[in-house]
Amino acid sequence: MVLSDYLLQEIGVYGTKCYPKEFGGILIGEYTEDFKTLNIRDTILPKKYKGESYSFERSITGLVEHLKKIYQLKPSQYYVGEWHTHPDGSTHYSNTDLNSMIEIADCKTVNIQNPVLLILSVNKSKVNDLSLYVYDNKKLLKYE
Repeated sequence: MVLSDYLLQEIGVYGTKCYPKEFGGILIGEYTEDFKTLNIRDTILPKKYKGESYSFERSITGLVEHLKKIYQLKPSQYYVGEWHTHPDGSTHYSNTDLNSMIEIADCKTVNIQNPVLLILSVNKSKVNDLSLYVYDNKKLLKYE
């Protein structure tokens, strides 16, 4: 899996701006021809969301149209997963996080078997830590 330092910094800035509430978005990427490497290229922020200290819910408002535009410009790039922050928390996923990934993998319109989940622990000024998970068969496996 490839995720640039620039994109990580960008996501970190978005996450710390919303501190002390959770915030997140979706991840856009592409696989190599052999499907062995995922290159995460970009993020899309939600137009509408609800962020609390211990929860984040994003709306799909405007996302479908945005994703269609990306796909028209770069057909190899598409939705690959989610990211969100845990303010002053760990980067371990919650049951809510796992259930959300199960729903995504089971959703016929999303059509992705192994979405990824990036969780960032943030405070008001920086990212403390991050973990990347890959969904597989109702489990989130930590990417090392």
